[in-house]
Amino acid sequence: MPELTWATKKLPQMQPGRLVSDSLVYPNGRGYPDSPILNRVILGDNLRVMAALLPEYEGKINLIYADPPFFTNRHYPARVGRGEDSRKPAEWQLAEGYPDHWTNLEAYLDMLYPRLALMHRLLASDGTLYLHLDWHANAYARLLLDEIFGAERLLNEIIWTYHGPSPIRSAFNRKHDTILVYTKGSSYTFNVDAVRQPYDPTTVKTFASSVKAGFGKIPDLERGKVPEDWWYFPVVARLHGERTGYPTQKPEALLERILLASSNPGDLIADFFCGSGTAAVVAARLGRRYIVNDDAWRAVHTTYSRLVEASTAPFRLEIEVESGAIPSFQGSSGAQCSGGEISLPENLLPELDYWEVDPNWDGQVFRSASQAVRPRRKGTLPKKLALPAIEPEKLAIRAVRIDGRRGNIW
Repeated sequence: MPELTWATKKLPQMQPGRLVSDSLVYPNGRGYPDSPILNRVILGDNLRVMAALLPEYEGKINLIYADPPFFTNRHYPARVGRGEDSRKPAEWQLAEGYPDHWTNLEAYLDMLYPRLALMHRLLASDGTLYLHLDWHANAYARLLLDEIFGAERLLNEIIWTYHGPSPIRSAFNRKHDTILVYTKGSSYTFNVDAVRQPYDPTTVKTFASSVKAGFGKIPDLERGKVPEDWWYFPVVARLHGERTGYPTQKPEALLERILLASSNPGDLIADFFCGSGTAAVVAARLGRRYIVNDDAWRAVHTTYSRLVEASTAPFRLEIEVESGAIPSFQGSSGAQCSGGEISLPENLLPELDYWEVDPNWDGQVFRSASQAVRPRRKGTLPKKLALPAIEPEKLAIRAVRIDGRRGNIW
């Protein structure tokens, strides 16, 4: 079996991080204050985070979706403006997104190899990994996965194809990503009926005209067909209802097919390069539990906001103390409480992206019972929030500014 080698290849000594709870979040008050929290959003280096999760989760995660940097050697800023013209990038309001810069291929492989090995350990015996890359590094990743999982555990090489403008004039335009699907064992979840698609109308007409068109078999046209291993889904830039401004965001339909095929309700899903949080949002909608992680605060904040907007089940925000950092600011709000509501002054709203309320702040873990998220396209941040039907003993308000800094303002 061929093996990919390079000068610095090794599985480093795993240094488990220390995870501390930062917030318990009850989107729109759902389940506050006693609902059990089964979902985790973690800020920090995923190598340290995964090592920290091993004692509790080794061999227990049913599905891992991994969308790491692609080895493009580019920088990807985030769009934080609202109501901007997509045709005028020079006018966009931008902020730090994430870098995909590497000194060489060996440095990239040094990052990827130990993380794939940890994902293999975390997967259940019947679990599945979907590794999402493109032409820059997928050939190298396949050799690594053959080594870690075994070449016989390759289930599919999926092509996600999409449309969009391209400046390339010296070659064919590159308009697809590659998703490598590996199972940990010979027994795995694959819910074929959950992902069936309607037959094309032309195919239906052909089958209806002649049984022989189906090679002597009468197909179940109403049941639909199993998708091929090339998938077309529009990129998020064309999906105004999903677009967050976070770079390289993946569409919900893509993750929905993956989760429906390779997990069941109640299963545990993980994404350790979670970016904008699409895997978490889809997992919550489909009744799966999730652990998602990123080392960029803007990614984690975007995920946090999307989960709140979707009114999902409660989740916990945790920070890996050595590698997770949240930029902060200090300020006061001039908020007013009246009639079961709390409101912020109008002049404060333009600089804020998000604010939330803990009706009984203990000075340690923020229990977010009410939240307001700035609309993604047009509109303003809501100035009022309802308070839970309890007597607040020690009210606290926390906000995130458009520049990403977070602070308590009450």
